[in-house]
Amino acid sequence: MVFQNYDMPIQPFFDMLEGQKQDETFTQPETQAELIDYCYYVAGSVGLMLLPILSKNWRKITAQAKKMGEAMQLTNILRDIGEDFDNNRIYLPQEVLTKFGVSKRMLQQKKVTDEFIAAWEFEAHIAEKSYQNGLTMLPLIDQEARKAVVAASFFYRELLPVIRKKNYAVLTTRQKVSRQRKLTLLPEIARIAAEA
Repeated sequence: MVFQNYDMPIQPFFDMLEGQKQDETFTQPETQAELIDYCYYVAGSVGLMLLPILSKNWRKITAQAKKMGEAMQLTNILRDIGEDFDNNRIYLPQEVLTKFGVSKRMLQQKKVTDEFIAAWEFEAHIAEKSYQNGLTMLPLIDQEARKAVVAASFFYRELLPVIRKKNYAVLTTRQKVSRQRKLTLLPEIARIAAEA
């Protein structure tokens, strides 16, 4: 039905399946490029799947939609570091951990160190830039869909300052954006959607 009503490209669906396959046979990324590729396959692909539903001009904004999905997946990874480690998964690339002096033993001890914060902030900065890049697609998103796109972006992105305020306690706790905080974001979400 969706394929009949919308001009849907098939490749993102295959890419998402590739992401699920990568999750099944997961190995820690060695490089930042490998992490971004993974983020595309599991989340950027979903952005591309949704795009023809959200925009009549979707072909012009595929790069931004990919960036938005990648930003959301990076945010997931930064939120779930401790939980993932307990499941024998480290999504942060080895080159980033090495660059900032973070060892697997440090992660195992679940202590938030200066080295850990530096590595976390390195990835958070990339995510924040990707959110900014992703939101540049708003003028070409259909008007009735803009608020939903902005809300999804803001609610996810807000996890990053929440984690900072909680002193980066992601090794022992799963942080979340409170309902109250989401409510306080609604006027800004509405304004940005209206001004796009």
